[in-house]
Amino acid sequence: MNIGRLHKVECARRTELFDTRISRRRVRRWRIHIAMMTPRASVAPIVRDARMTAMFRVLQAVFVAALLSACVAKGDPSKPIPIATVPATSGKADRLVVVLPGRADDLRRLQDSGVADSIHQAWPGADVVFAELTLDFYREGDALKRLRTEVIEPLRARGYREVWMAGASMGGMGTLMYDAQFPGELDGMILLAPYLGDFDLLLEIDKAGGVRQWNGGAPQGFTEQSWQRDVWRYIKQLADDPVRSQRIWLAYGDEDRLRKAMPLFVPALHAKQVFVRDGGHTWSVWTPATLDVLRAIDAQRSSAQAASVGKRDNASSGTTSAKRADTRSP
Repeated sequence: MNIGRLHKVECARRTELFDTRISRRRVRRWRIHIAMMTPRASVAPIVRDARMTAMFRVLQAVFVAALLSACVAKGDPSKPIPIATVPATSGKADRLVVVLPGRADDLRRLQDSGVADSIHQAWPGADVVFAELTLDFYREGDALKRLRTEVIEPLRARGYREVWMAGASMGGMGTLMYDAQFPGELDGMILLAPYLGDFDLLLEIDKAGGVRQWNGGAPQGFTEQSWQRDVWRYIKQLADDPVRSQRIWLAYGDEDRLRKAMPLFVPALHAKQVFVRDGGHTWSVWTPATLDVLRAIDAQRSSAQAASVGKRDNASSGTTSAKRADTRSP
């Protein structure tokens, strides 16, 4: 599956910052030059400056290309998917949380993100496994099948009570695609500013009135040409299945460069399971947001359990009262 377009998305901030600085310098240089010119000044300085500007644009393009390349975490699809495990901090692990990387993340960056600490603050009994499923694996077209065979299934055999998956940006997209292709295998998902496709597709969905009204056609099997539309066909199913969508939690920053896709995605989810935090497209937002999400999951479960116990108590009390009434009857 070819998702090379993510190159431009993931590193946009660095590139835009560079372009902004270049533009400001160019404007200042031209203003100074014009201010110092006399009416009879030769046009030669302008010609020389134009040539320098053209050369500088070439250098700028080379620099931006190098910058984008540097933002890509490399991987070797000819080898097994690399993983790193951060074991549970309390007792025997009964939960597994598999974390998928963004396009710029390798195992070291995932470990340095602090997200494992956030998970353990809320779920000390969880094993955290980082899977270095980089862009190179996705390009091969079988990344998620390999993730299932090489990582998920061997780990599941350890007997975890629950298996969760969390993913940032490209990894959030991968998490959605995994659940779409292998439904029912995950007990829950945490999506951290997931990449949700190109602008043209998002515009098409928006013009249709949203994902519920959008006619995405029949699923195409997540091919190289269809995977983006297949992701949204899956999201459309979530919008019509509140039980299935209840397993999904979303978090992103209010300044995240991918945030414009979120208003199309959020209606398919439960409103209380969407977290918007201050900040951009970075682990400094996602790491604390992960802790917030896990605490909310526990609070939701505690509330549901309390309500269930209350119903059973009320039912039991009603049965006892009925028996007493029968006993008193003549």
